[in-house]
Amino acid sequence: MDAAVLAQDVTKRYGDTVAVDGVSLSVPEGTVFGLIGPNGAGKTSLVRCLTGTTAYDGEASLLGSPPETVERDRIGLLPQSFSPPERLTVSELLGYYADLYDEARDPASVLAEVGLEGAADTWYEELSGGQQRRACVGITLVNDPDVLFLDEPTTGIDPVGRRDLWTLIEDLAAAGTTVFLTSHSMDEVERLADEVAMLAAGEIVAAGTPSSLIAKHGGDSRLVVRTEASADVLADSRFRVESSAGRLTLHDIDAADIDDAVDALAAAGIQYESFTWTEPTLEDVYLELTGEAFRGLGAPGDGATAGAVQTETEAER
Repeated sequence: MDAAVLAQDVTKRYGDTVAVDGVSLSVPEGTVFGLIGPNGAGKTSLVRCLTGTTAYDGEASLLGSPPETVERDRIGLLPQSFSPPERLTVSELLGYYADLYDEARDPASVLAEVGLEGAADTWYEELSGGQQRRACVGITLVNDPDVLFLDEPTTGIDPVGRRDLWTLIEDLAAAGTTVFLTSHSMDEVERLADEVAMLAAGEIVAAGTPSSLIAKHGGDSRLVVRTEASADVLADSRFRVESSAGRLTLHDIDAADIDDAVDALAAAGIQYESFTWTEPTLEDVYLELTGEAFRGLGAPGDGATAGAVQTETEAER
């Protein structure tokens, strides 16, 4: 499968500041590629390099050509910050951008895809924040691009709208569009991306499929129990247990093991406030590789990671 987007040792400097530091990556045609990292990691600067909107050192290609030479109607780009004309209706807005291309999609069909057909006659400035973001995604689709760059596409969108856009992105990729996605949302990337690269301080610290990264770096599933009990009381159980202030952590706990773990707590006479079962996620991978909690979330095991399941004690139900 040919690479739709290719970077080899791409570096971007702003004076003495290195925003992108020797990045190499390859995105096959018709796939979704997820680039994740916190603000300041260099995601937007890398997207600008790959779309030919800024100068850079190293080598890059987009659809087999230098990014700056690719026909603009083959590319869709939604920047993180984008403010279209506010005193146009949604229908007029998509029509305006469609008119910029020799061949464009029917704006009405694009409106339906992004879930705004009911707001077609509403001024952009009167849309909610989530609706505005949907309209911006629609603008990137009017030229039916071969490669679509989406920089934080679901920012400000409600959960239902996010899932609708996720389905749209999946459909676009299934139809052959290559999607290059940057995101703060780990669950978004885990669902959508065929391949993931983690960016920290301008460098890629890991790349691969979400499942392979989690398997290699994410650690184990675990049950965190809020209790003052000591780990010693579970010494005879089959579980590996660690204790810290106000909690016990039982490691290597699959979903099927939760009932057995609860039974072990009861047999040991342990009184607890609650317990949380967590599976390893890309959050855990990022923490393991960089030593920093992504987006300021707590460390794995404190109930802050995605996928955590909070369970009350019987007394609290």
